[in-house]
Amino acid sequence: MLSTGYTETGYGGGVTVMVGAGRGAYPYANSVLVRGTAETLIIDPSLSLVGAAPPADVVLVSHAHEDHIAALGDYETPVHVHAQDLAAVRSRAVMVEGYGLPPDAAEHTDLMLRDRFHLQDRPEATGFEDGTVLDLGGRTVTVVHLPGHTAGHCGFLIEPDGFLFVADIDLTSFGPYYGDVGSNLTDFEASMHRCRDVDARWYGTAHQKGVIEGAAEFSERLDAFAGVMATRDETLLAFLSEPRTVDEIARRRLVYRPHVEGPHIMPVERRTAVQHLDRLAGVGRVAEVEPGRFRAT
Repeated sequence: MLSTGYTETGYGGGVTVMVGAGRGAYPYANSVLVRGTAETLIIDPSLSLVGAAPPADVVLVSHAHEDHIAALGDYETPVHVHAQDLAAVRSRAVMVEGYGLPPDAAEHTDLMLRDRFHLQDRPEATGFEDGTVLDLGGRTVTVVHLPGHTAGHCGFLIEPDGFLFVADIDLTSFGPYYGDVGSNLTDFEASMHRCRDVDARWYGTAHQKGVIEGAAEFSERLDAFAGVMATRDETLLAFLSEPRTVDEIARRRLVYRPHVEGPHIMPVERRTAVQHLDRLAGVGRVAEVEPGRFRAT
């Protein structure tokens, strides 16, 4: 008998969270099934749904990362994603380019996306914009653009249930990830602020932390999540007690722990370091003291 690889928990009258293996830890993720009187919609069909995906009339994708679309092949129904992530859902090659990897690592990643995550090109996928509303009959799903993790990263507000799916604003101790080519630290901060302004009863994350009930609890956990950014700032400033290059900062690591290995590590660390340098320089806390070398002021 085929194991589904996920467990189901209901919220409100028509929202079901499909918790992926390992509480949705990567390479898995949590998916959301939304039932209306006219249509059923699935958000982020993850690896845990492969071969056991529930029927749905429409697929929504929060953003173009492999762990959120591994079960797309189980659906022949329309697929929608924010316009800024559309090209990467339509083409696996474009998704790989967005990771900004060296050529040999990019080739390996492409094979991994094909073989481990079952990704195929979806050229028929279409784009939506912030504020797009899908009416499922007695239940609506509204797009809430939350860029930063990717340019097109989105959440979805489901009413009348009061359920906000915030995807990879996932509240984990790892902290915000903004290390792809199209990622943006400043946008990520703004998106976290926007989440606080959305009136919801439940806040669903894509990984590990699951569903948080109540705005107060969500806000407290969001504070801790955002605090990882501040910790990275302070780590960088301490390291810049003497002039350092971006490569030296990358080797010191702001994102990954020293034991973590992989070809993606240094590109992510460099992009993250540059964004923090730019932000700290903008408020006068870092200066370029000689070409390519930076120091705390």
